[in-house]
Amino acid sequence: MSAVIRRLNYQHLLYFWSVVRTGSLTRACEELALAAPTISAQLRTLEERLGEKLLVKSGRTLVPTEVGRLVYSYANEIFGLGQELMEALEQRPSTRPLKLLIGIDDVLPKEIAYRIVEPGLQLKQPVRVICREGTLERLVADLAIHEVDVVLSDSPVTPSLNVRAYSHPLGSCNVYWMATPTLAKTLRRDFPKSLDGVPVLLPTDDTAIRRALDQWLDRQNVRPLLLGEFEDYAMLREFAREGHGFAPVPSVLEASFRRQHGFVRIGLAKGVKAEFYAISAERKIKHPAVAAMTDNARQLFSQS
Repeated sequence: MSAVIRRLNYQHLLYFWSVVRTGSLTRACEELALAAPTISAQLRTLEERLGEKLLVKSGRTLVPTEVGRLVYSYANEIFGLGQELMEALEQRPSTRPLKLLIGIDDVLPKEIAYRIVEPGLQLKQPVRVICREGTLERLVADLAIHEVDVVLSDSPVTPSLNVRAYSHPLGSCNVYWMATPTLAKTLRRDFPKSLDGVPVLLPTDDTAIRRALDQWLDRQNVRPLLLGEFEDYAMLREFAREGHGFAPVPSVLEASFRRQHGFVRIGLAKGVKAEFYAISAERKIKHPAVAAMTDNARQLFSQS
């Protein structure tokens, strides 16, 4: 006796996907050229078919529930494949690219993120990379519902996030204090005491590197003036480049920061290590592009 196959109405799924992707029922109506009552009725039918609530009201908008986000991630794959099928029939790409969804922690320097990601693009099979930025908490939540393949961060996943995920160490490097040439020249003398009372630019205090830097400053018994805290390292770098204060720079970036941004080393934050992790939903990494990324990253940091 053959098993009963549960059938899914893909037209209903398309309506749901359009509402979530466009951000509103009104825009979905415009995109699909359908009336709001029609789409609303089909959405209720889909929820009844799946036995789950997919959308809830938040003010004047509809937002997906936890189950809705899971359904949306699968719908993205389904309709993405449909688009690729149409392109293949039109003889555009000769082979279907391997999709690589990467979550990048805000605090991770983008230059380091690029160096980690780039080897994943060198496979024989074409790779299409999609990068998303956010907090570690949000990105790990995305990982749990398969919206990203891997998360790159400066810290491992913690039990407090209540998500089953695995942290794969990629390596670590030293951290230098750097600044514009004029500021660095004055701070090199009598370092690290020279940092006392001087404007400093730091990552936010919920990051691993910030905690390590705060402890280092305490050990040196210096109290710089905290001018700014940044979730996004690129913004921190720009403030430092304009001379607003001195800043921490991972040693793997020292040469490029000297060359591209005119930074000069002040001194070493001895004992502080910038650490880097790839976080995945599985214990053993299976995605070929992610495997290439992690293998090459370990070589990169072993040389630093």
